[in-house]
Amino acid sequence: MRKLKIGDVKLKNRLLLSPLVDVSDLPFRLVCRKAGAAMAYIEMLNISAILHENRHTEGLMRTDKRDKPSGIQITGRTVEEFEKVVPYVENFDVVDINCGCPSIRITDNGSGSFLLKHPEKIADMVRTLKDAGLTTTAKIRLGFKENNVLKVAKAVEKAGADAITVHARLADHGSDVPADWKWIAKVKHTVGIPVIGNGDVWDGPGAEKMLDLADGAMIARASIGDPAVFERILHYLKTGKEKEFDARKNMKIFLEYLSLEKTNGADMGRIKRVCSKFVRGFGGAAKARDEMMKKKTYDGVLSFAKELRKSV
Repeated sequence: MRKLKIGDVKLKNRLLLSPLVDVSDLPFRLVCRKAGAAMAYIEMLNISAILHENRHTEGLMRTDKRDKPSGIQITGRTVEEFEKVVPYVENFDVVDINCGCPSIRITDNGSGSFLLKHPEKIADMVRTLKDAGLTTTAKIRLGFKENNVLKVAKAVEKAGADAITVHARLADHGSDVPADWKWIAKVKHTVGIPVIGNGDVWDGPGAEKMLDLADGAMIARASIGDPAVFERILHYLKTGKEKEFDARKNMKIFLEYLSLEKTNGADMGRIKRVCSKFVRGFGGAAKARDEMMKKKTYDGVLSFAKELRKSV
């Protein structure tokens, strides 16, 4: 399989885990990497929280030698913020600028997808990180409310970015609106840097189609509760045959994830948000999910998961 290179960072394949808010902490990234993800980004962090040395944010930035090459996604509203954050992110292999988060809390602050209204500001942010010697990428959408993706992509490339990820929806589009992949192809034909496609990649055939359009495929929702999606996609790309979802194997991965969460601090809020997604693909899964969500402690969730695996 053809590999992907972002600046001087070489990836073992062309599948990437998207930065997922409230999901892609170190334990989740590690189980996805073990399943085959070549890059796994830390969830989007606001630069102001990093600069204030918020303890929760510092925890989310935790990484180790298994989490390589390392990637972090940041967002902010001013170029000055990007100048100040360099010392905090300079040890990551890739720094991604989020220009696509549609959350009102983020856009009202002038960051995230709001930046799509100002391509030159995005370009200045890219230049700031590049001037500091960082491998820099940007993740964008098709536009804020109107499509200006080609203008933004050109500005990002001109500023010196090492790659660009295109989530093929407008910022005001929910996941019920199909991602419009033709715009990923148009960006690919417009710029000379690597283009990573994002949006509605769920399986091997979908990833293959995306990789025909772009240099890389970024997996988001499909990975939540199913890190083995990377393994199945890689198998399909190699053999042309689709492997079925394996509920018992998925529960094994879930137990690995829980073990990693224990050493990472066992954030029960995060664990409860993610754990229900793992319980799927077998008879009685809905009832089991309901029972798991009633557990109030880490040990309660762990014990339930161990017993559940025996019955899957």
